[in-house]
Amino acid sequence: MKKRYPSYSVFRPSNAYSSAVKKKVKSANTRAEITLRRSLRKAGMRFRINDISIPGKPDLTFPRYKVAVFCDGDFWHGRDWPQLRKKLMNRANSSYWIAKIIANRRRDRAVNHLLFKMGWVVVRIWETDILSDIDRVPSSLLLFIRKDKIVKTSCLRIPGTAQRKKKL
Repeated sequence: MKKRYPSYSVFRPSNAYSSAVKKKVKSANTRAEITLRRSLRKAGMRFRINDISIPGKPDLTFPRYKVAVFCDGDFWHGRDWPQLRKKLMNRANSSYWIAKIIANRRRDRAVNHLLFKMGWVVVRIWETDILSDIDRVPSSLLLFIRKDKIVKTSCLRIPGTAQRKKKL
Protein backbone atom coordinates (compact mmCIF):
# COMPACT_ATOMS: atom_id res chain seq x y z
CA MET A 1 0.00 0.00 0.00
CA LYS A 2 1.53 3.26 -1.15
CA LYS A 3 1.38 5.89 1.57
CA ARG A 4 -0.02 9.20 0.42
CA TYR A 5 -0.65 11.74 3.11
CA PRO A 6 -2.06 15.17 2.42
CA SER A 7 0.11 18.12 3.30
CA TYR A 8 -1.27 20.44 5.92
CA SER A 9 1.72 22.79 6.01
CA VAL A 10 -0.23 25.74 4.54
CA PHE A 11 -2.78 25.68 7.37
CA ARG A 12 -2.31 27.46 10.66
CA PRO A 13 -4.20 26.87 13.92
CA SER A 14 -7.16 29.17 14.50
CA ASN A 15 -5.78 29.95 17.95
CA ALA A 16 -3.04 28.74 20.28
CA TYR A 17 -5.43 27.12 22.76
CA SER A 18 -7.14 25.05 20.05
CA SER A 19 -3.77 23.91 18.77
CA ALA A 20 -2.59 22.87 22.24
CA VAL A 21 -5.77 20.87 22.89
CA LYS A 22 -5.56 18.96 19.58
CA LYS A 23 -1.85 18.16 20.10
CA LYS A 24 -2.68 16.40 23.38
CA VAL A 25 -5.14 13.97 21.77
CA LYS A 26 -3.67 10.47 22.09
CA SER A 27 -3.55 8.02 19.20
CA ALA A 28 -3.06 4.95 21.41
CA ASN A 29 -4.20 3.89 24.87
CA THR A 30 -7.27 6.10 24.74
CA ARG A 31 -10.00 5.77 27.35
CA ALA A 32 -12.14 3.80 24.89
CA GLU A 33 -9.31 1.37 24.08
CA ILE A 34 -8.45 0.78 27.73
CA THR A 35 -12.12 0.25 28.59
CA LEU A 36 -12.49 -2.24 25.73
CA ARG A 37 -9.33 -4.14 26.70
CA ARG A 38 -10.45 -4.44 30.33
CA SER A 39 -13.84 -5.71 29.29
CA LEU A 40 -12.38 -8.27 26.88
CA ARG A 41 -9.86 -9.52 29.45
CA LYS A 42 -12.68 -9.84 31.97
CA ALA A 43 -14.54 -11.99 29.41
CA GLY A 44 -11.45 -14.22 29.13
CA MET A 45 -10.39 -13.11 25.66
CA ARG A 46 -6.72 -12.95 24.69
CA PHE A 47 -5.42 -10.47 22.15
CA ARG A 48 -2.45 -8.40 21.06
CA ILE A 49 -2.28 -4.63 21.38
CA ASN A 50 -1.16 -2.31 18.54
CA ASP A 51 0.59 -5.01 16.50
CA ILE A 52 2.87 -3.08 14.12
CA SER A 53 3.37 -6.13 11.89
CA ILE A 54 -0.24 -5.82 10.69
CA PRO A 55 -1.15 -3.02 8.24
CA GLY A 56 -2.98 -0.15 9.88
CA LYS A 57 -1.61 -1.08 13.32
CA PRO A 58 -4.96 -2.25 14.73
CA ASP A 59 -5.78 -1.38 18.33
CA LEU A 60 -6.42 -5.07 19.09
CA THR A 61 -5.72 -8.23 17.12
CA PHE A 62 -6.77 -11.81 17.53
CA PRO A 63 -4.09 -13.44 15.31
CA ARG A 64 -5.40 -16.97 15.75
CA TYR A 65 -8.73 -15.95 14.20
CA LYS A 66 -7.33 -13.20 11.95
CA VAL A 67 -9.56 -10.51 13.45
CA ALA A 68 -8.36 -6.90 13.69
CA VAL A 69 -10.24 -4.44 15.89
CA PHE A 70 -10.07 -0.66 15.55
CA CYS A 71 -11.52 1.75 18.13
CA ASP A 72 -12.38 4.76 15.97
CA GLY A 73 -12.70 8.21 17.48
CA ASP A 74 -16.00 9.81 16.50
CA PHE A 75 -14.47 13.11 15.39
CA TRP A 76 -11.25 11.89 13.80
CA HIS A 77 -12.90 9.14 11.75
CA GLY A 78 -16.01 11.11 10.82
CA ARG A 79 -18.92 9.48 12.59
CA ASP A 80 -22.19 10.83 11.13
CA TRP A 81 -20.05 12.42 8.44
CA PRO A 82 -22.72 14.44 6.61
CA GLN A 83 -23.77 16.20 9.84
CA LEU A 84 -20.20 16.63 11.07
CA ARG A 85 -19.13 18.08 7.74
CA LYS A 86 -21.93 20.68 7.90
CA LYS A 87 -20.87 21.66 11.42
CA LEU A 88 -17.22 21.97 10.38
CA MET A 89 -18.11 24.24 7.46
CA ASN A 90 -19.03 26.97 9.97
CA ARG A 91 -15.87 26.69 12.06
CA ALA A 92 -12.32 27.98 11.85
CA ASN A 93 -9.98 26.10 9.48
CA SER A 94 -12.88 24.16 7.98
CA SER A 95 -10.91 23.25 4.86
CA TYR A 96 -8.16 21.76 7.03
CA TRP A 97 -10.48 19.65 9.19
CA ILE A 98 -12.62 18.45 6.33
CA ALA A 99 -9.53 17.42 4.32
CA LYS A 100 -8.02 15.71 7.39
CA ILE A 101 -11.12 13.66 8.19
CA ILE A 102 -11.65 12.72 4.53
CA ALA A 103 -8.02 11.52 4.40
CA ASN A 104 -8.56 9.47 7.59
CA ARG A 105 -11.71 7.88 6.15
CA ARG A 106 -9.92 7.01 2.89
CA ARG A 107 -7.02 5.51 4.82
CA ASP A 108 -9.46 3.45 6.90
CA ARG A 109 -11.10 2.06 3.74
CA ALA A 110 -7.70 1.25 2.22
CA VAL A 111 -6.59 -0.56 5.40
CA ASN A 112 -9.89 -2.48 5.52
CA HIS A 113 -9.44 -3.57 1.92
CA LEU A 114 -5.80 -4.59 2.38
CA LEU A 115 -6.52 -6.62 5.51
CA PHE A 116 -9.48 -8.28 3.79
CA LYS A 117 -7.19 -9.32 0.91
CA MET A 118 -4.82 -10.78 3.50
CA GLY A 119 -7.66 -12.87 4.96
CA TRP A 120 -8.41 -10.75 8.02
CA VAL A 121 -11.79 -9.66 9.33
CA VAL A 122 -11.81 -6.00 10.32
CA VAL A 123 -14.08 -4.86 13.13
CA ARG A 124 -14.45 -1.12 13.71
CA ILE A 125 -16.11 0.18 16.85
CA TRP A 126 -16.94 3.83 17.52
CA GLU A 127 -15.53 5.19 20.78
CA THR A 128 -18.99 6.40 21.83
CA ASP A 129 -20.38 2.88 21.51
CA ILE A 130 -17.57 1.45 23.63
CA LEU A 131 -17.99 4.04 26.36
CA SER A 132 -21.80 3.98 26.38
CA ASP A 133 -22.38 0.20 26.39
CA ILE A 134 -19.18 -1.71 27.10
CA ASP A 135 -21.05 -4.80 28.30
CA ARG A 136 -22.40 -5.42 24.80
CA VAL A 137 -19.07 -5.27 22.96
CA PRO A 138 -17.37 -8.53 24.11
CA SER A 139 -20.42 -10.63 23.20
CA SER A 140 -20.62 -8.92 19.79
CA LEU A 141 -16.92 -9.52 19.19
CA LEU A 142 -17.25 -13.19 20.08
CA LEU A 143 -19.50 -13.60 17.04
CA PHE A 144 -16.59 -12.71 14.76
CA ILE A 145 -13.88 -14.58 16.65
CA ARG A 146 -15.35 -18.03 16.44
CA LYS A 147 -13.36 -20.43 14.35
CA ASP A 148 -16.44 -22.07 12.87
CA LYS A 149 -17.99 -18.78 11.73
CA ILE A 150 -16.63 -17.37 8.48
CA VAL A 151 -17.48 -13.74 7.86
CA LYS A 152 -17.06 -12.68 4.23
CA THR A 153 -16.80 -8.92 4.38
CA SER A 154 -13.98 -6.42 4.43
CA CYS A 155 -15.21 -4.49 7.46
CA LEU A 156 -17.80 -4.86 10.18
CA ARG A 157 -19.18 -2.16 12.43
CA ILE A 158 -20.51 -3.36 15.73
CA PRO A 159 -23.83 -1.56 16.02
CA GLY A 160 -23.87 0.49 19.16
CA THR A 161 -26.39 1.91 21.51
CA ALA A 162 -25.26 5.50 21.02
CA GLN A 163 -27.27 5.81 17.79
CA ARG A 164 -30.40 4.33 19.37
CA LYS A 165 -30.19 6.60 22.42
CA LYS A 166 -30.17 9.68 20.19
CA LYS A 167 -33.40 8.62 18.47
CA LEU A 168 -35.31 8.03 21.70
